[in-house]
Amino acid sequence: MSDVSTAPAPGRGTAPARGAHPTLAPFGRARRPRWRLVVVGAVLVGAFAFLLVKGLGGSLNYFETVDQAIAQKATLGTRTFRLEGVVVPGTVHRAHGDVDFVVSGTKHRIPVVNSTNPPQLFQPDIPVVVVGHFAGTTFFSSQVIVDHSSTYIEQYPSRVKAPNGTTR
Repeated sequence: MSDVSTAPAPGRGTAPARGAHPTLAPFGRARRPRWRLVVVGAVLVGAFAFLLVKGLGGSLNYFETVDQAIAQKATLGTRTFRLEGVVVPGTVHRAHGDVDFVVSGTKHRIPVVNSTNPPQLFQPDIPVVVVGHFAGTTFFSSQVIVDHSSTYIEQYPSRVKAPNGTTR
């Protein structure tokens, strides 16, 4: 009889001991099931997608037209937004640093009180975007943006019609 043992070395080819837990990693630490990682990943991706859609949803609408603003006046309240319309001829009045005028859409008109000097290109019968908020039926503006390019007219032909039906 020899002193050499024929039993396999520990950890090689042996079945787990009876009562040993198969999900325990070395040193007794439990392994986390993969489904938990998948669930956490799905929740994170869903939250990111929600924030992306919510954030971009508000910024995709650059301005509200006069008709949209009148229709949404209750929800717009007094928050600041951009309003687009055509300056109605004969309504531009300058006094004490303010410029008052009326912008029109296809169906409605809104009086505007602007507290700054508008750009040099500002004149009646052109499309403008004014930044401000409603106070009653008047729109109080702190900025006037004049878009004078022909590509704007090509891009928004129904938005830039003058009150008499012509386009610029």
